[in-house]
Amino acid sequence: MNNASQHVKDVTTSDFQQEVLLKSRDIPVLVDFWAEWCGPCKTLSPLLERLTDEADGAFELAKVDVDANQELSTQFMVQSIPTIVAIKNGREVDRFTGALPEASIRTFIGGILPTELDRMVDEARTALVAGDTAGAEHMLRQVLEMQSDHQEAGTSLAALLIDRGDIDDGLIVLGKLAPDADVERLQAAARLRQSAGDDISELEAAALEDSADMDAQMNLAKALAARSEFEPALDKLLAVVARKGDGREEARQAMVDIFEVLGNEHPLTATYRRQLATALN
Repeated sequence: MNNASQHVKDVTTSDFQQEVLLKSRDIPVLVDFWAEWCGPCKTLSPLLERLTDEADGAFELAKVDVDANQELSTQFMVQSIPTIVAIKNGREVDRFTGALPEASIRTFIGGILPTELDRMVDEARTALVAGDTAGAEHMLRQVLEMQSDHQEAGTSLAALLIDRGDIDDGLIVLGKLAPDADVERLQAAARLRQSAGDDISELEAAALEDSADMDAQMNLAKALAARSEFEPALDKLLAVVARKGDGREEARQAMVDIFEVLGNEHPLTATYRRQLATALN
């Protein structure tokens, strides 16, 4: 199916990451799972396309042919079509199945469009990029005063606090949010940053003095990780895990925290995750 509108696109498994998940970090994306043989799809699709054009860029419509993209259908657990999935900030936020009336679809779309609080978060992020940390923090706290579990405001403020060293405050903010990949990554970063103030030279001396002292090795590894010196930190943590002593679980968790911060695609994550699995056996 070819679409004339710039806001309606045919999407496949190969470009789904770019055209849907990454795009949804800028504006919401509706994913229309359809098939040529589906009668209700022929009713719903033109209506969705018209509403998308009316919105003039407020959101985009990505059309996925389920017959040609079965992997995506399985990933999103599509059991019947048409199924419409709303994606924001890289994750599903809502869905409906079947050819709903236009009024119901308009209500659905209204529920995923940015609110005034969302716009305040965007302004705060722009302020952060411009170097106005105080202004950004003020706006984010305003949003959270009005909605304490606003996900984007919470993660943005927590990231700011953790980067500044206010670890406990950052963790309190994260504790009010729904758990997701961003929250878990920031919680891992917070745990790693807790050793940022330690004197690295003293820790290195203690670790060199007694290589069998697992507490000294752990303390040095955490301090290195807090300074984003991840490879030497992972080496030392892996050694603690391999020794199978009392600090083994703490070292394993610290390695997992580093993996969370680095992300699954980072080469260090792939390398040390395999080595960790071997050491744990």
